[in-house]
Amino acid sequence: MNESSQIRKRFLWSGLILASIILIGSLGYWFIGGRQHSLLDTLYMTFITITTIGFGEIIDFSNNPGGRLFTIFIAISGIGMLLYVVTNLTAMIVEGDLTQTFRRRRMEKLAGNSIDHDIVCGLGSVGFHIASELDSTKRPYVIVDINADSASRYLEALNNGIFIEGDATDDTTLLKAGIEGAKGLFAVTGDDNNNLVISLTARQLSPKLRIIVRCNEIANSEKMMRVGADAVVSPAFIGGLRMASEMIRPTVVSFLDTMLRDKEKNLRIEEISVPKRLAGKTLSDLDMKKQTNTLLLAVRTKKDWLYNPPDSYIIKPENVLVVMTTPEGRNELERFFIE
Repeated sequence: MNESSQIRKRFLWSGLILASIILIGSLGYWFIGGRQHSLLDTLYMTFITITTIGFGEIIDFSNNPGGRLFTIFIAISGIGMLLYVVTNLTAMIVEGDLTQTFRRRRMEKLAGNSIDHDIVCGLGSVGFHIASELDSTKRPYVIVDINADSASRYLEALNNGIFIEGDATDDTTLLKAGIEGAKGLFAVTGDDNNNLVISLTARQLSPKLRIIVRCNEIANSEKMMRVGADAVVSPAFIGGLRMASEMIRPTVVSFLDTMLRDKEKNLRIEEISVPKRLAGKTLSDLDMKKQTNTLLLAVRTKKDWLYNPPDSYIIKPENVLVVMTTPEGRNELERFFIE
C-alpha cells in the first residue's frame, strides 16, 4: 500500500472514531443530565467540549462529579482525535498536491528527453488502443490529453506511461511532449476540428513529422490532408471493412486476431527501411533466415510490390522490407542494418 493510500485509510478510521466519540458524548450527556435535555443540546455540549470553544455549560455539572469526569474524558479523547483528523486531512491535501506537482514535472522531463517517439493526442477509446499497441511492440510514446481524470483509467492499464496534461492544439503542450524529437503523431481526439488544428500545429512545429489523423466525418478527410496529415483514418470505415471481412474471410481475420493477441510471441507485420550501403546486394546476402521468428513477406519498390521475393533479388536504395516478426526480431534487424 502506498503512502497516499495509508493517509486516506488513517483519515477514514480517525473520522469514524471521532464520530463515535461525538455520538457517545451526546448520549452520555443525555443520560447524565437525567434525560431532561434534548439531543440537540447534548450534541451542542459535546461539540463545544471537543472544539474547546469555551461557552457556558448547557448542562450544569457543578454538583455532579460524574458528569465532570465524563466531560474530561470526552475533552481528552475528542480533542486528541479532532487534531488527528485535521492533521491527516492536511497531510492528504498537501501530499496530493505535491505528488501531482512532482509527477507532472517528472513526466515533462521524460517527454522532453524522449527521442524518436510517437505522440498520441487524445486518450479515449481509439487513443488507448494505439498506445496499447505501441506499448506491446516496445515503441516509445507520449500521451497528451486535456483531462487527466478521464485519462487516468486508461493510464493504469498502460502501466502509467508518459502523460502530459494539456490542450494538444496548443504549441506549448506539444513542445512539452517532445515534438521536436518525435518521429510521429496521432491526432485521435473525438472532435474532427480539434484533430485538424492539432495536425496543422504539429506540422508547423515539426515539418518532417509523420502525422496520422482520426476522422469521424469522411467529408473532412481532404481538409485534414491539406493542413498536414500524412494519413487520415476513419474508425467507421475501418469498422465496416472489419465486419465485412468477418463474414467473407473469417479464417484470415482469426489468424490476424490471434497474432495480435498472442502476448508470448507478440508477432507483428513490420516494415524495415533498407540502408543505402546494402544497395546492390542480394537478399541471400542478408541471410535473414538466421533471424529468429522473422519471415520476409514482400519488398516495396518505387512503383510496386514484390511478394515472396526470391533470394536472388538485388536490393535497391529505395526498398522497404515487409516482414512478420517479434519486437525483439525487429530490433535485431534494425541493429543489423545499422551496423
